[in-house]
Amino acid sequence: MILEMFMKRLLPQAFSREIDELEPKYIFIRKGINHLGFKFGLTLFVIIAFLGIFGPLIIDLSPYDQNLSNRLLPPVWIEGGNWDHIFGTDGNGRDYLARILYGTRISLTIGFGAAFVGMLIGVTLGILAGYFGGWVDQIVNYLLTCQLALPGLLLAMTVVFLIGPSITVVILVIGVLHWTLFLVVSRSATQRIKNLDYVLAANAIGASKTQIIFNDIIPNILNQIIVIFTLEVGIAILSEASLSFLGVGIQPPTPSWGLLIAEGREALFFQPWLIILPGIALFLLVVSINMLGDGLRDITDPNSKFEIKSVSIIQKPKNI
Repeated sequence: MILEMFMKRLLPQAFSREIDELEPKYIFIRKGINHLGFKFGLTLFVIIAFLGIFGPLIIDLSPYDQNLSNRLLPPVWIEGGNWDHIFGTDGNGRDYLARILYGTRISLTIGFGAAFVGMLIGVTLGILAGYFGGWVDQIVNYLLTCQLALPGLLLAMTVVFLIGPSITVVILVIGVLHWTLFLVVSRSATQRIKNLDYVLAANAIGASKTQIIFNDIIPNILNQIIVIFTLEVGIAILSEASLSFLGVGIQPPTPSWGLLIAEGREALFFQPWLIILPGIALFLLVVSINMLGDGLRDITDPNSKFEIKSVSIIQKPKNI
C-alpha cells in the first residue's frame, strides 16, 4: 500500500488511464506494484544491498582488526554479549557484524560479475546458433552437451586450485561454468524471432546480419535474458559460498559468507551463531534475488497467468 501510494505520486501518468491504454513501461510499473513476490524480493534485495554498501561506513568497524581478549564474544541478545559487538566476535576477536556486512559486498560482486560473464558467453553462442543454424548450431550444441556433462563444482574447484584463488579468478571460473541456461533461452528465442515479418523485411531491404542481430533480435530477447540473469546471480552466489566453504574460493582474512561458515563449523555446538548468522544472510540474499527473478518473469511474460489487480484511476479535477 505504501509503495503504491509512493508510485502514484512519483509517476501519476502510470495510473491515470486503464491498463490497456498505457505504454509498456507504465504497464510494467502497474504489474510490478501488484505482484507481491516482486515487491518483497525487490525490497529485501535493496535493504541487503544498502547494508552491504553503506553498513560498514555506518558502524565504523573493521572486519580485519583482531583483539584476542574479545574472541568468541556472543551476540548482544545472548548473555555475555555487548553493544560494542552486536553480532559478537569470531575466533580471532574480529567484529562479526562487520565481517558479515563486508561479506555482502563480496557476494554481490561475485554474483553479478559471474552472471555477467556467463551472460556474455551464453547469449553470444545462443544468438549465433539460433540465427545461423547449420554447422554453427551443431558446434554450439556440441559445446553445450560437453558443458552439461562436466561436474561443475568439481571442475571449478580444480581450476581455482590450479590457477590460485582470488576474487577475479572465482568470478571468471563461475561465469565460464554457468552459461548454459543463457544459451538455451537465447537460442530458442532467436530461432523464433528470425522468421518473423519484421526480421524478414529488414533482410529484404538489405540490412546486414550484424544490424539484424543488434537492432531486431537482441532488443526482443532482452526481457528473457534479464530474468535468467537474476536467477544466475543467486546460483553464482551459492557457488562462491560453496567454493569458499571448501577452502578453494575466497581466502582469509577476506570476509566471505562461505568462509565464515567454514570457520565457524569447529564451534558449531558451542557458538552456533558463527554459522547461523552468515547462513541467514546467504539465505535471505538468494531468496530475494530468486523472488525478484520470478516476479520479473511473471511481469514481462505476456502469456503469464499473472493478472493485474484493479487500481483506482487518478481523476483529474474538473475546471469549474
